[in-house]
Amino acid sequence: MLKALLQTTRHWPAVCQVCGQWPAQPVCEACVRRFAVARWRCRSCAAPLSQDSGVCGDCLTRPPPPPLDRCLAAVDYAYPWDELIARFKFRDEPGLAGVLAERMLAAPGALDMIADNDWLVPVPLSAQRLTSRGYNQAWELVKALRARITRAPAGLADALARLGEAPDQHSLPREQRLRNLRGAFAAAPQHVEALRGKRVLLVDDVSTTGTTLHSAALALRQAGVAQVQALVIARTLPH
Repeated sequence: MLKALLQTTRHWPAVCQVCGQWPAQPVCEACVRRFAVARWRCRSCAAPLSQDSGVCGDCLTRPPPPPLDRCLAAVDYAYPWDELIARFKFRDEPGLAGVLAERMLAAPGALDMIADNDWLVPVPLSAQRLTSRGYNQAWELVKALRARITRAPAGLADALARLGEAPDQHSLPREQRLRNLRGAFAAAPQHVEALRGKRVLLVDDVSTTGTTLHSAALALRQAGVAQVQALVIARTLPH
């Protein structure tokens, strides 16, 4: 009953969170057309590409095989999505998960990617950050995605554990990110049997260079997961 209610009431008119027009969906169609332009992206890290070349230069130079089979981002981490994500993540507005999940589902290939997996797994926060924030934004996205898809894969909130506290990745240069997240995640022992041999879709809000996702994917691979893909709202733009 609750799931059915979510599927019907999420389309009630509201004020657009971008342009302020009413009545509209939480992000109106005009703003979606203007700010959610489809573009070619690297299959490995979702970085924007100027042409459909499959993989970006950075991913081509990384030592194979990558732990992540594919990464898909719905939009660029730029206005207005960066502001909406900041509100969702840092300003105690978990209700924006539904708006952002709909952008993720609208990305070309997202529905097929989700259907191709056995588990939806959020990238975890450290215990300290989870206590401070009160919720894991990635798990809120998993719940919002599942509420909008018939026969969605099950979500596994605590499949991964984050080991220790690290600074926000977007504030660090790439080499420090790599050092920062080496061994930063581990599969939860109680879920190893459920994960072994399965296909897992990692879910997160933003990917900066893919380092966090790759570290999480590596932990899943070490637990015996057969396939690891990732779906995020936004991918940062190269500087």
